[in-house]
Amino acid sequence: MSETNISPLVPREGWHVMHLFYQIDHSQWSVLSDDEKRAAKTRLTELVQEIRATPDTHLLTFAVATPKADVGFMLLTPDLQVATAYEKQLTLSLGPDILSPTYSYLSMTEGSEYTTTSAQYAAETLVAEKGMTEGSPEFQQAMREFEDRMAHYLKHRLYPVLPDWPAICFYPMSKRRTGADNWYSLPYETRRELMGGHARTGRTYSGRILQLITGSTGLDDYEWG
Repeated sequence: MSETNISPLVPREGWHVMHLFYQIDHSQWSVLSDDEKRAAKTRLTELVQEIRATPDTHLLTFAVATPKADVGFMLLTPDLQVATAYEKQLTLSLGPDILSPTYSYLSMTEGSEYTTTSAQYAAETLVAEKGMTEGSPEFQQAMREFEDRMAHYLKHRLYPVLPDWPAICFYPMSKRRTGADNWYSLPYETRRELMGGHARTGRTYSGRILQLITGSTGLDDYEWG
């Protein structure tokens, strides 16, 4: 991508994430000659390689099941200006009017306010559940292991490394906020308990799936995806 004088838009922590979905206009594609089609596919391939070579940037490409879209991209990168420029290039990569956007979703990688803190783990798990004595050698060793594990977890949430998986499932979510059924009117401890159950279910799939949660509150119609 050519250099510009546009100021970077880099968050304090985390990366920008774009989900991009397109339909192929087969009528427009069919009028291209074989040489034009080869040139267009080469242009897209080279663009994908260029994006993937950008520091701290990931791009997943995938076919979309169902006629809602034909192809999709998942782009992660620190600078929103870079993300925007690459999105425009991807949209035009096969030529004008070939790729028609059907849906897009802008979000950011983020930590979770419901993640267990060191103090909570010490009091609720080590002391209350496991009966350890605070300050004992086994307690201190368990805390070191917990803090190392959580540091790795937070790094993965904010700066994930995404391999090519055989299947991707994407779904945006929004907490209910109507009348008395308002998630954000619940006390924090109640929300934390409910999210804890959600997390425990997810952990049963550890090693079989890779989960990436991104936040979009104030950026899109949904709160996270």
